[in-house]
Amino acid sequence: MAQSFISIKKFVNEPYSDILGYPKATSRQLKSRITELEKLKIKSISLVGPTTIGKIAILGKGYVGVVVLAKRGSKPVALKIRRIDSQRNEMKQEAKFLKLVNTVGVGPKMIDSSKNFLVMEYLDGIKISEWIKQLSGVGSSKKLKTTIRKILEDCYKLDMLNFDHGELSNISKHVIVGNSKTSLIDFESSSTERRPSNVTSITQAIYIGSGIAKNVQKIYKNPSKNSIIKALKNYKNEKTGESFENLLKILKL
Repeated sequence: MAQSFISIKKFVNEPYSDILGYPKATSRQLKSRITELEKLKIKSISLVGPTTIGKIAILGKGYVGVVVLAKRGSKPVALKIRRIDSQRNEMKQEAKFLKLVNTVGVGPKMIDSSKNFLVMEYLDGIKISEWIKQLSGVGSSKKLKTTIRKILEDCYKLDMLNFDHGELSNISKHVIVGNSKTSLIDFESSSTERRPSNVTSITQAIYIGSGIAKNVQKIYKNPSKNSIIKALKNYKNEKTGESFENLLKILKL
């Protein structure tokens, strides 16, 4: 991905202001956000990625914010910018969640945060749905199984933490596969109050859902839906290491 970085000072003007204050910010709000970024040591932003706002490329967009590639000192980072129209008043809760999942080695590393921004480790990778589509040739079955196992182990860690991601049924937007790291992302809808269903949601999305399940089936023969559902029910009833290992065994992982 070609990267050229633009000084944050230029983001008070269009078209860059559409990103810094998405969907529409006042001049005062934009200036305030530039000051906030300076305190976070963010110097510049690179407009690259698979998502677009107008004609501008970004890393991602959700209900709470837009994510761009930025530079903190000389280091590339992922910067989440709170939307002006977001129902969340600040990024504090999401920062707290990211710190919590980091304690068990899950998610991109949390670096810093403020009212309107979240600074995280930048994961150079692609959505899992795209990655699976690109898999082919010798060893693709092994690569896929290793990646799925890693994702399921991360989900198990969250279940044990009594932490629910909240959006893992929509796996393609919430798992990034990179050269150095595969990671769950985007914890804006997470909760420690709900009963966690991370392992269940992601297993259903990968093996029983529509699009991804069909592509997975092409690479290695999945067990029957009935045996997966039975193993998931068993895991749901007693979330133990034993029931999780049994699920991995059924899934041939």
